[in-house]
Amino acid sequence: MNASASEYLLETIKSFRGMKSNTEKAFAQISDAEFHFQPDPDSNSVAIIMQHMAGNMISRFTDFLTSDGEKPDRNRDEEFIDKNKKRDELIDYWNQGWTCVLTALETLKEEDLMRIVTIRDEPHTVIRALQRQLVHYAYHSGQIVFLCKMIRTSSFTSLSIPKNKSAAFNEELKSRSH
Repeated sequence: MNASASEYLLETIKSFRGMKSNTEKAFAQISDAEFHFQPDPDSNSVAIIMQHMAGNMISRFTDFLTSDGEKPDRNRDEEFIDKNKKRDELIDYWNQGWTCVLTALETLKEEDLMRIVTIRDEPHTVIRALQRQLVHYAYHSGQIVFLCKMIRTSSFTSLSIPKNKSAAFNEELKSRSH
């Protein structure tokens, strides 16, 4: 595998794994009931977004290289109905989706990157399909993090450098490197 293709695959896997981890750190901070909080009737809850992401992951990454990414048995509209599933059921489904994604990614080879896959009968290179999904999941992961922060308010533990703490963070980095 050439260095750039190899690096692309490693960085893509790292990005997906990091997104999963950060999102899980956010929803670990909310209660079981808060998974179902909706700011208004037209907004999605953490539970709904998790259902949608997992459904999309399973559809897109099952037989990733050989079948259309929009599977005929997927019911996307159902993903946006809060079925009041318990936390452990939501997390199990979430993990099922992520296992599907990561298993597909870890089996890709350099020669697969320019192959054509389809999503809703639209052709994409594997690179384009991966970028499409990375952006899509980042969008929804950000929604989950924001909802969790909204729910927890000031008791939310920041997943990055907390507001007004950049200088302290930079000093900590300097002290570690010396």
